[in-house]
Amino acid sequence: MNLVTRLRKFPFWSYVWFVLGVFYFVAPLLATFEFSLGMERDTISLKAYERAFADPKFIQTFGYSVFLAAMTILVSITLIVPTAYWIRLRLPEARRIVEFITLLPFVIPAIILVFGLIRVYSSPLNIPFTEVTLVEPLTNFKFGTNILIIGGYMVLGLPYMYRSVDTGMRTVDVRTLTEAAQSLGASWYTIIVKVILPNIRTALLSGALLTFAIVVGEVVLASFLGVPTFGPYLFLLGQHRAYEPAALSFTTFLLTWAAMGIIQLITGGQEQVAGAH
Repeated sequence: MNLVTRLRKFPFWSYVWFVLGVFYFVAPLLATFEFSLGMERDTISLKAYERAFADPKFIQTFGYSVFLAAMTILVSITLIVPTAYWIRLRLPEARRIVEFITLLPFVIPAIILVFGLIRVYSSPLNIPFTEVTLVEPLTNFKFGTNILIIGGYMVLGLPYMYRSVDTGMRTVDVRTLTEAAQSLGASWYTIIVKVILPNIRTALLSGALLTFAIVVGEVVLASFLGVPTFGPYLFLLGQHRAYEPAALSFTTFLLTWAAMGIIQLITGGQEQVAGAH
C-alpha cells in the first residue's frame, strides 16, 4: 500500500511537461550549434566561429550594442526606480495606471514606435506661418539618433524593468526604511541611492539582464533609424551566409547565460532584508 500511495503522489505529468519544455527549448539550440560546426564538409570545426569573430564589423556592432544597452539600463533605472518608489510610498492609487502604461509595448509593435519617432523627430520644428527653424531634426546627427534609439529601447524594456523593480520593492518595507532614513536627516536623493537601491539590487540586475538581451537582439528600431548595431548586422549577415550567423546566434545565447550565472554568483544567498541598510 505504501508503494501504491507513493506512486499516486508522484507528480508524473509534472515531470513529463517539464521534460517536454526542456526539449522544446534545448533542441533548437543544439541544432544551431551542430550546424555551426559543419562549415567544412565531413569535418567538425570551429571555422565559422573564427570567421565570425575575425570580422571587424562584429566587434564594432556588438560593442556599439553593448554601449547602447548600458546607456538604456542607466537611464531606465534613473527613471523607473524613483517612479516605482514614489508610487509605492505616496501614490498607490496610481499603480494600476502605471502598470497599464508599462504594458503598452506588448500591444504597440516596434515598427509603429519607430515610424512615430521618425515622423516626429526627423522634421525641423518651425514657428507657425514662418520659415524660422527652432530645432534641427534629431536624426541629422549621431548624438540625436542615439537619444532616439535609447528612448525606443527604454520603451521596449519598460515592462520588464518596471516589473522587476516593483517586485523588488515588494520584498522591502519601503515606508519604514524611508521614515528611518528621514529621522537621520537623509535627503530624498540619499534615500533612493543609499537605502532603496542596495535593497533591490537583485531585481535591478534581473531587469538589466532582460533589457540587455532586448537591446542586443533588437532589429527593427536600429534598422529604420540607421544605427549600426549587432541586430541588423546579424540579420544582414544571414542574408548572405549560413554558418557564421548560426555561430554568432549561439555565442550570443551563451553570453546571456553567462550573464545570468554571474548574477547568481553575485546575488546568490544574499537575502534582501528590510532595514538592512
